[in-house]
Amino acid sequence: MAEKFHTELDKLKQDTIELVHLARQMLSDAVDALNVQDCTKAKDVVSKKRLLREQTIGIEDRAYQLIALHQPMAKDMRVIVCILKMVTAAERIGRYGKDIANMTKRLTDQPDFVQPIPMSHMTEMVTGMIDDVVISFETENLDLIKDFSLRDDTVDSLWHAIFRETLTFMMEDPRAITRSTYNIMVARYLERSGDHACKMAENVHYMITGERIEIK
Repeated sequence: MAEKFHTELDKLKQDTIELVHLARQMLSDAVDALNVQDCTKAKDVVSKKRLLREQTIGIEDRAYQLIALHQPMAKDMRVIVCILKMVTAAERIGRYGKDIANMTKRLTDQPDFVQPIPMSHMTEMVTGMIDDVVISFETENLDLIKDFSLRDDTVDSLWHAIFRETLTFMMEDPRAITRSTYNIMVARYLERSGDHACKMAENVHYMITGERIEIK
């Protein structure tokens, strides 16, 4: 019975990793699509929303079944709790990706900024955090997430910089209001995705050590 439980738990962990990768890719691809106005790529991101939801529900149901059938304790229970928290965060990140992708078509005919917005750099920072928390979850290596507070501060600073910059564009040129508004929304979604990565890191730390931390 114990062997069967741990086999199922290992499969659940692997499926959780794949789900987080899916959400991360949706976010990254959505920003790429928006940057180059690739409506085909944006449509592909939106189409993955159903898969994201189905996989989330499937993992949650299997996690609840493991709890009901095996009544896990200590580390095993912390792993399942971590999985449930991670799939919730992953679904939110993927939904942000879907929302960003939906903006692409709406901005097709809007004028571009003369000066580019550092959205790609912010995206790289956030997706790097997601990548590292997944590896930490898989390998139980806490070194990968020990600097998350500083990295989150950097993401927050980028969000504020983009906010200020886009406000300036709107004041200087009313034609930039629509694109500026959407860029503020994208930056906010990226900032929130960074927060979700931090929450996942907190839960991974608890899973491994049994100690709770707050990344802020």
